Amino acid sequence: MATLITMPEVAAGATEIVLSKWHVEVGASVKVGDIIADIETEKAVVDFACDAEGTVYKILVADGASVDVGAPIMIVLSAGEDGSVGDALLGTTTSTVYAVGTVEETTSSPVDAPVRAEAEVAETPEGSRQFVSPIVRKLARERGIELSRVSGTGPLGRVVRRDLESFAKSGAGTMSSDTPSLSSSSELATQEHSSSYSTVPHTGMRRAIARRLTESKSTVPHFYVTADCKVDALLELRASINQSSSVKISVNDFVVKAVASALMDVPDSNVVWNAEAMYKYESADIAVAVTTEGGLFTPVIRGVEKRSLSNLSQEISEMASRARAGKLRQEELDGGSFAVSNLGMFGTKEFSAILNPPQSGILAVGAASPRAIVVDGQIVIANVMTVTLSADHRAVDGALAAQWLAAFVTRIENPLSMLV
Repeated sequence: MATLITMPEVAAGATEIVLSKWHVEVGASVKVGDIIADIETEKAVVDFACDAEGTVYKILVADGASVDVGAPIMIVLSAGEDGSVGDALLGTTTSTVYAVGTVEETTSSPVDAPVRAEAEVAETPEGSRQFVSPIVRKLARERGIELSRVSGTGPLGRVVRRDLESFAKSGAGTMSSDTPSLSSSSELATQEHSSSYSTVPHTGMRRAIARRLTESKSTVPHFYVTADCKVDALLELRASINQSSSVKISVNDFVVKAVASALMDVPDSNVVWNAEAMYKYESADIAVAVTTEGGLFTPVIRGVEKRSLSNLSQEISEMASRARAGKLRQEELDGGSFAVSNLGMFGTKEFSAILNPPQSGILAVGAASPRAIVVDGQIVIANVMTVTLSADHRAVDGALAAQWLAAFVTRIENPLSMLV
């Protein structure tokens, strides 16, 4: 039977999602599991897999459209069905739907309202009608762009997000009349003598990072515990493993494994705060921070305590590659009680990281470097790595955090303990 494909809720609490790009067209054959589109959440661009088999009859939204969760986006016909069956899915009232290369009038039901509402109509100064999606109107207002100057490439000439981004990148945008102007002479002087700059529009991900981290720093009671780790034994073991193994192990792989081992050693630290109760986890699901051009991803590696170093290294590498390619699935970004952020490869000696709720801990890892330390009353040179634990004081008390960090130091300084 004909199937009405709707926008899924790929992120908890999401109400609006951007359909970034279609990978199918009208008339194409699809089966369950085929990737039919890229959809953009606040965290990532993820693949959207089809949950029906048949032929694409109609595509109801265009590339770049912002769509309400649950709104219809495509109709798939089963073998032997004609268009009347697909049209019947949309009910009894008339609205505009978009097929590739055409705009057709068809019937629709109340469920189609989110699609109809997606394009608003505005009058341009010349008196012509301009179709603009609500999210584009909001972004244009925030950036001071006059929409009448933006040419739309969507159906019926509708202005969609990609049009706004292209216009902003062209540098042709001007501030709208209601944009605040510089009022004081000091502000004007500063503006006149400042260096030239270009405007880089915020992506959905950058806005999400800003909102979530501001919320985290404002609402979660952070506290910090720092320790120095001697990593000579770790570096020697790593060099020995990499001489004989086809899978190259990184220092970060050891760090993630040591974090998991410490969570198992101190199980009371493997928790997440919730208003109703504390969630205590039996497995070590750890988010690993990955830097990409678009922002910071934190894919979650599940069951780290059960993985070998080689398996863990391959999983982290594969996740990082897909993060940079924008191919992570939403479920790979959700969950976890702990995170690791490593800036050691950039030469950073020490830093503190911001928690990514609902996770209760994040370990900030600096670079390992030769330092003078005192051992048995003697000054010696050793490779030392500074780590800082940021913890949620609602879930993890100071003594518990210190206990966990001591367990981590023991594991990282005795790396063979993680191999048995």
